[in-house]
Parts: sequence; C-alpha cells; structure tokens
Amino acid sequence: MPEIRAFRGLRYTSNEGDISKLVAPPYDVISPAERDGLANESPHNIVHLTLPAHEPDDRSKFIKYARAGALLAEWRRDGAIAPEKAPAFYRYTQEFKLDDINQTFKRTALISLIKVEPYEKGVVLPHEQTFPKHKEDRLRILEATRSHLECIFGLYEDADGKIDKAIKAAEADSTVEVPYASGSSHRLEPITDSETIRSLHNMLAGQKVWIADGHHRYETALTFRQMLGDKQGPVAEDYMMMALTSMSDPGLVLLPTHRMINGMTLSADEIRARLAQEFSIEEVHSTRLMHALDAAHKIGRKAFGVALEGGHGLVLTPIDFDRLAAMDNGSSALRSLDVSVLHHVILEKLLGVKGLENIAYTRDAREAERMANQGGTVSFLMNPPSVEDMRTIALGGEKMPQKSTYYFPKILSGLVLWSLGDFE
Repeated sequence: MPEIRAFRGLRYTSNEGDISKLVAPPYDVISPAERDGLANESPHNIVHLTLPAHEPDDRSKFIKYARAGALLAEWRRDGAIAPEKAPAFYRYTQEFKLDDINQTFKRTALISLIKVEPYEKGVVLPHEQTFPKHKEDRLRILEATRSHLECIFGLYEDADGKIDKAIKAAEADSTVEVPYASGSSHRLEPITDSETIRSLHNMLAGQKVWIADGHHRYETALTFRQMLGDKQGPVAEDYMMMALTSMSDPGLVLLPTHRMINGMTLSADEIRARLAQEFSIEEVHSTRLMHALDAAHKIGRKAFGVALEGGHGLVLTPIDFDRLAAMDNGSSALRSLDVSVLHHVILEKLLGVKGLENIAYTRDAREAERMANQGGTVSFLMNPPSVEDMRTIALGGEKMPQKSTYYFPKILSGLVLWSLGDFE
C-alpha cells in the first residue's frame, strides 16, 4: 500500500505575473530549441531549473547543476516562489483536445507526496524500461537542488469511481488557471482542509500505484534515498511528488510513440523483401499510414506502418500473428504488444536493427512521415497499447520497451515544486 502525504508545495507568487510564461513541459520532451524559447519567456521559467544551460565559461559539465541549485535558492529568497501556508494536496485538472477529433477531454489528478518503494515490494509498479544516462542527469539535478522540480504521473484502480468523485468534490482554497499549448488548459487547486486530506489519504491508502509517466525520475528518487542509508523514522528523502489519476478517468488518453531509424543500410526493396517473410504488405502513400492503422485497430487487427522515402508507405499485416509473437521471449501478454513485435521481431530479427543508438522517437505521425520522406530515415508507425495492457504487464513483473506509452497531455512542470527542506 502506498504511503502518501500532504506537503507544502513551492509555487510561483503573484509577483511573477503570467504563469503561462513560467511553466513548461517535462524535461524529456523539450528540444534544445524549445528549451531556449521557454527560457527567453522569463528569467524565472522552470526550464532554468529542470534543464540548466551549459555556459561557455563553465569549468566542467557539472557546473550547470550547481547553478540550478543556487538559482532555486535565489528565487525563493527574492520571493519569486514561496511555500504553501499549510500542507496541501493539489487537485490538478487538464482539459484538452486531440488532433482530428472534435471532442474535449478532461483528466483529473491529485498531486501528493508518495513514499518511494523498491519495485520488488509490489507497491509502486513500473511498466517500461529506462535509459541509464537519463537517470544520471536527473540524480545530479536532485542532489544540487534538493528539490523535486517536476511531478511524475501515476495511476490507481478505482472501478466504481468513488475516489475520483471524492477528489473532484473536495473544497479547494484557490484556483490557478493556465491556458497552454494547442488549446489545452490546466487548473491547480490546493486542498488544505485537514479532514478532507485525511479522508482522501485513507481512500488512497489501499491502492497499488502504476507509474504512467516518469520512470526515470522515480528510479532517480529511489537511488537518492538508498544513497542515504538506513534512518530512523520518515525522512524527506523517502518521498517525491506524484500526480495520481484513476485508471477509470475518461480523460486518460494514450498515444503511440513512433520509431524513426537513422542510417538504415537496407534498400527499400530489401526492406520489403524481408518484411514479406512474415507480413502481408499493402502499399499506400505514407500520409495514409495512420488512417490504415486506425482502421485495423477498430476491428481488432494488428497492423504496422513503414514510411519510406518518396512518400512510399507499407501497411504490414501479420500472416500468422501467433507464430510471430512466439519469436520473442516473455509472457504472452508482453509478446503480443505491438511495441514488442516492432522492436523484437520487425526491427531486430527481420531487419537486423540492433540496440537503440539509431532510434529516435516521436508521437507525431506527420513528423515520422516527413523525416522518412527526406531520405536517410525509415519510420515505423504503430497503434498504442491500452491502459489495461500497461496494468497487466506491470502486475506480471515485466517491462515494455522504452517509450512504449505516451500519456497525453503531459503534466506541466512549474505549477508546484517541493523542497526537501520543507518536509514536515
């Protein structure tokens, strides 16, 4: 059972003006150009902390982390940010639309502290593999700032919607509204009433938590705690921020993450010939690939898309899916995932793509198509896994390949931070 608790979050004060110029997407979805644009929005934009810049006169590559720590202390000292007056849970509501769908979605989360537990305890469950180099970077940020600058995303089971209803009904002290990119809006509301906090705490106490987004940051926090060694009683290093959402939330949206392979040495004809060993192939224009995959998904059929130079697209349908899935290791549930078939069968076994060094990722099918059309890149498109797929894989103690899931929209960074120095 997870141990959660209210906390005094650090938030931007009214002195800072328009908060939409202070927040940003999570560190791992921001390109260098986007980072610079956000940094230019305000000297107090959160990217100055989450993605500190390397300056030309820095004596080492590690100076930027110390700069982030000093900058956070300066912001607090100057009143740019300040802690909540009382421990709080934070209700976080996101409203958004998807491309090509004329429908508004709403997703609600409760932001709290959660005690970091080793995965083997079965309290917090992962579903994805991680990249070691990303964890090293996040550990240095955590060590330098002694703060959790961003909130990771977790899911809990709530079949009857009782917990979700209680979170939505809780009385909040105030509201911060943030209009953001692509017409999305974000609302943060602190809940400080002690009886309400106690009630929500008790309702969530019996739940397992699935990490939806933020595996690297969770594992970083776990390493940070383990480095401290044994301690009597709870300490600040035991905890991190997490936004918790019901698996039954109608606004829980999963998007696919497509793969772009750079430096493919096989010709288009060789790719077709190798894939034809296991797939029926239909040729379409590359801009029609996602339409074909969507249509296949709606009738429960597996299909994959390949975007090649010149607008050429291939829709792959397995000739014998059971035989195809049997080529991989792991449980039937893991082997049957589109992302598993793509990585372990299509890329590794049929096309000979080994390792991850030449793979780039995007959730934008149009970007994947454009990159392939420019030459030098072959893009592979697929449908996303389901929330139930994620739940099943994690319960079985297995992990999907890296970047298998993309919960949309991301949790905005900068709405609330937490300093370990404010632990109570």
